[in-house]
Amino acid sequence: MNEKKSNLSRRNFFKAGTIIIGGTVVASALTPFDGVLFATEPPKGKGKWYGIGIDINKCIGCGKCASACKQENNVPLEPFYFRSWVEQYTIKNDGTIKVESPNGGIDGFTQSVPDKDIYKSFFVPKMCNHCAKSPCVQVCPVGATFETPEGIVLVDSNYCIGCRYCVQACPYGCRYVHPDKGTVDKCTLCIHRLEKGLQPACFEMCPTEARIFGDLNDPKSKLNYFLKNHTCMVIKPHLNTGSKLFYNALSPEVR
Repeated sequence: MNEKKSNLSRRNFFKAGTIIIGGTVVASALTPFDGVLFATEPPKGKGKWYGIGIDINKCIGCGKCASACKQENNVPLEPFYFRSWVEQYTIKNDGTIKVESPNGGIDGFTQSVPDKDIYKSFFVPKMCNHCAKSPCVQVCPVGATFETPEGIVLVDSNYCIGCRYCVQACPYGCRYVHPDKGTVDKCTLCIHRLEKGLQPACFEMCPTEARIFGDLNDPKSKLNYFLKNHTCMVIKPHLNTGSKLFYNALSPEVR
């Protein structure tokens, strides 16, 4: 008797759970911009709030974005320092994954896996996610890392003490310590260009328009059009960083 009750209770539990989950999915579909798509609460007000879109289907791995970033922002030329880079993911027939990014993709890619062993292969551009709940901002002991009202995460080199806490805290590997300055450096979304009405250098140089930049608060922006017409996801959504870097055609293998 007790076993029968237990089974019924278990079935009812899963039935209720299914209803709850189903309700959540429906709610997400009906209100895609209500903290679901962005994985964070958009700030109140009507000011600009920048985000980024990347269409993996369009990336050809040319590396022009990484090269333009280094030239525009005086990033050290050594292959260890990048604000923006490209990774090549190769999924083998046996299920193993090989990730390569020689010199950040600046010099192009050569497939090191024989064609007969490849299930699929694609390129994934990487850069700062400019998170709305940035772990790097939270761990900085001196307030050198901060977020602007427009949603751009920056580092004030006048305050940075080079402790590397933010480098360790970033789950996307988007920070490094400048070899000459001893302070942390990262993508700034080319804020100096934005102030002149220009796009970030990596976006302007992309030959296939795989990168989309825009104001998330502007319903008519190219970025919002991109988000509405594609199934976009962020990397490592379980970390709840409020990432504002959205990928179309993001495979689960990408980390």
